[in-house]
Amino acid sequence: MTDMRTQINAALKQAMKDKAADRLSTLRLINAAIKDKDIAARGAAGGSGESAGIGDAELLSILGKMTKQRQESARAYEEGGRLDLAEREQAEIAIISEFLPKQLDEGEVDSAIRDAMARTGAASIRDMGKVMAELKTRYTGQMDFGKVGPMVKSHLCSAAPGQC
Repeated sequence: MTDMRTQINAALKQAMKDKAADRLSTLRLINAAIKDKDIAARGAAGGSGESAGIGDAELLSILGKMTKQRQESARAYEEGGRLDLAEREQAEIAIISEFLPKQLDEGEVDSAIRDAMARTGAASIRDMGKVMAELKTRYTGQMDFGKVGPMVKSHLCSAAPGQC
């Protein structure tokens, strides 16, 4: 069992003891998503019987997706005038975020992009995939890759302006 799983399970047990129903339901949703991924990983491995499950990097990915889904739902609820449901989604985001690493600010993201470009030797827009892969391996859960993509493209275009 990974360290992150241990944290989530400890939080789940504490929520049960505290009789915190909303927190408990969110933590159960997290556990269900993790178990779904574990089962899919076992199926992809050919059912070899190994129960190691997924690693922390994949757990971070799951939590990031769950956060993004709730942000989109909250936005839709706000636009529809359902502030009560939007607040509930925001509360779930807060609980999920407890298990995510600190998000990098814009300056740190910019620095990470420059470092990734240097490590991969990226010189043109054709190298965008390499840079994004490097960022994902090092910064999963710490940055929103939907927002980082255009920033990487901008950096690569400024490095090789004739190719953009």
